[in-house]
Amino acid sequence: MSRALPKYNKRRVTFIGGAAAVALSGTVIAGFALAGETSKSSATGARTLASPGTITCPDVRSKLPAVPASAKAEVDRNLALLNTQIQEANKRLVDTVGQGGPNFVNNAILGPLKDKRVATVNRIATAIGRTAAKPQGLDALAPCTLNAAGTNAGGGAKATPTPKATTPSQQAGGNKGNAGNAGNANAAGRISCPDVRSKLPAVPASARAEVDRNLALLNTQIQEANTRLVNTVGQGGPNFVNNAILGPLKDKRAAAIDRIAISIGRTAAKPQGLNSLAACTLVK
Repeated sequence: MSRALPKYNKRRVTFIGGAAAVALSGTVIAGFALAGETSKSSATGARTLASPGTITCPDVRSKLPAVPASAKAEVDRNLALLNTQIQEANKRLVDTVGQGGPNFVNNAILGPLKDKRVATVNRIATAIGRTAAKPQGLDALAPCTLNAAGTNAGGGAKATPTPKATTPSQQAGGNKGNAGNAGNANAAGRISCPDVRSKLPAVPASARAEVDRNLALLNTQIQEANTRLVNTVGQGGPNFVNNAILGPLKDKRAAAIDRIAISIGRTAAKPQGLNSLAACTLVK
């Protein structure tokens, strides 16, 4: 006589596809090993993805000549700062998933990171150059790339569907944030920056050409930022202007101002505190 076997309910287990990948891609990769990796992916057209990938930058330490003992502390401090900058950029990459348009990562993360790295490698070169031959060409190591998860080598990042609007202002199709958030409202406004020329001491004749070139660059940067302000009306969230326009502009100005101070400091007292003039504001 056969007996029917009891039936057991099988528990269905579902794994969320890609969850591990998201967790891994959000991990901030620190240390000099990250700075030394070579990216095969293109940063052109990169945008923040659901799985954002990581940022890779050229290694600076390995490209330096022998560092004089008198410059070692300053060089090491700036090399450490380069790593901190990469960590911060990777964190920002994770925190801004889904924000902005197709060039958000380039404009709001990779661009500002490049400007910070330019200023930092310039300080390294200047520190070495005080007592030895100043290394040339370090600026070429400033640009970084996005190694986007889920993309083919050499290809751009895949587009991400626009997140569903959750607030009335988002549903209206544009950001109309208040001035405190520097939102990119329909009335674009204009960008106002502190004057640098009037804050400079007497400029030595040997530095005048470089100073004038960087002062002109400061004006060009403001013009470009104002053009971008008009061209991106209605894009992004309440902090779009701060993140994609004012932030990158501040970093570019800081690098240009740093070059001005360094050029004056070669033959005269180096002006201090000029970096306080880097930040700009949105005027409605």
